[in-house]
Amino acid sequence: MFNLVSLLIGLVGLVLVAVAFLPLLGWANWLILPVAIIGAGIGQLGNGKSGRNLCIVVIVIGVLRLMLGGGIL
Repeated sequence: MFNLVSLLIGLVGLVLVAVAFLPLLGWANWLILPVAIIGAGIGQLGNGKSGRNLCIVVIVIGVLRLMLGGGIL
């Protein structure tokens, strides 16, 4: 059950990260990253690994976008 919740959080995060790639919307990554971190934590509680891995991918994409935009130096 935790894996399913983590997958849903990861999918929502992935869609939002895709939207945040648009110019002038990079600030949205600061809102998406905590949600993805919570999703990865929930995924860690479950037996499956797919939800956790999806959230980790969302975190990596968000951090890379923040680094490209100058949000993280």
